[in-house]
Amino acid sequence: MKRWRLPRVLVLLGIILAAPLVWAAAVGAKPAVSVPVDHSPAAPLAKAVSTVTGLAISPLLGTAAYGAYQYVTADDAARDKLPWYAQVKFWLPALLLVAVCAAKDAFGAVVPPGLKKPLDILETFENKITGLVVAGAVVPITMGSVADAILAWQGGPGAGFHPDGLAAISVGALGGGSFLSLLTIPFGVAIFAVVWMAAHAINVLILLSPWGAIDAVLKSGRTALLGLVALTATINPWLGAVLSLVVIVVAYFVAGWSFRLTVFGSIFCWDFLTGRSGRSAPKENDNRMFAGGNLPGVPARTYGRLVERSSGALEFFYKPWLVLAEKRVTVPAGHLAVGRGLFLSSITAGAGDTFFLLPPRYRGHEEELVRIYKFDGGVQPAGLRKAWSLLRELFGGSAAPAQVVA
Repeated sequence: MKRWRLPRVLVLLGIILAAPLVWAAAVGAKPAVSVPVDHSPAAPLAKAVSTVTGLAISPLLGTAAYGAYQYVTADDAARDKLPWYAQVKFWLPALLLVAVCAAKDAFGAVVPPGLKKPLDILETFENKITGLVVAGAVVPITMGSVADAILAWQGGPGAGFHPDGLAAISVGALGGGSFLSLLTIPFGVAIFAVVWMAAHAINVLILLSPWGAIDAVLKSGRTALLGLVALTATINPWLGAVLSLVVIVVAYFVAGWSFRLTVFGSIFCWDFLTGRSGRSAPKENDNRMFAGGNLPGVPARTYGRLVERSSGALEFFYKPWLVLAEKRVTVPAGHLAVGRGLFLSSITAGAGDTFFLLPPRYRGHEEELVRIYKFDGGVQPAGLRKAWSLLRELFGGSAAPAQVVA
């Protein structure tokens, strides 16, 4: 099987490297069948929904390809007036960075995880930063075209709406259409946030996966979805909007899962990059960690605090969505141990059930946790089956019994 690994990696690399060009070509391509132009006020909304969905799936790739298309299709005289993301100095380096990340994921199948993991962490941070930039700068511009269409439909060709001119609008003079236009930007940002969280979960899964081949498959699937959204929107804006709505609905129903995974990945990256394990030690009680897949009554990867009561019982305190009323559950009594993994350690029960996942800040401090919480199972190195068990938990499945190597 190993002799076929390199050809598979090269094929995946070719697909991923070509994806930005295919995406841009799909956006700019003319459909083979002539489609009547829709001049209704709702047409810009259909186009904007597809655009925002594509940007949320992959902010850096989507923004760079979208900007490249605007630059290529604009007249020479109009190029200087294009938004910042449509300038060559942004979209060309951005596409090159996307290609570098694609190469990292493709060749990650043939290199040890320890050599690729720091780059995965940097890419996860990049996805967070570009997501914030796109949500605050690109989405308002995109949704502004929808507001322009609403105002033009209500007040004639001279009406218009621009995000940077909100302060000049008199709230008391707003009509129904003007008020509706003001809702377009929050509407677009909400769509972006829900879809981005679901797509960002892929970055976290890549970050935590011990197998490079899985990384390439996950990244290829996300890029293919982005290309499909762009292609359907090019063929017919309403078809693209329907597909985008399907993506949005799915993202909405997995929002809890993706939010917990986003928090998990954020803390993992922060602890790793700041070297927190080397400059801090566990507290004598009340340490923060994530729920595992087998803690009864708590969704996997819920962030909270493990507290030992005066009676010796352990309780886990957590706030749903980090802001709602605090809840607590009692940790089932049993033979507890700390499983030390290569990148991620955990607290397991006697049957191998994972009760808690430990952030990187506790790496090297497993013995202290055993002492603090009086775990009778001590510290034990986790084997390869444990890595597979944790990966199943990240995808939402129940954890398989962990194999602990004595």
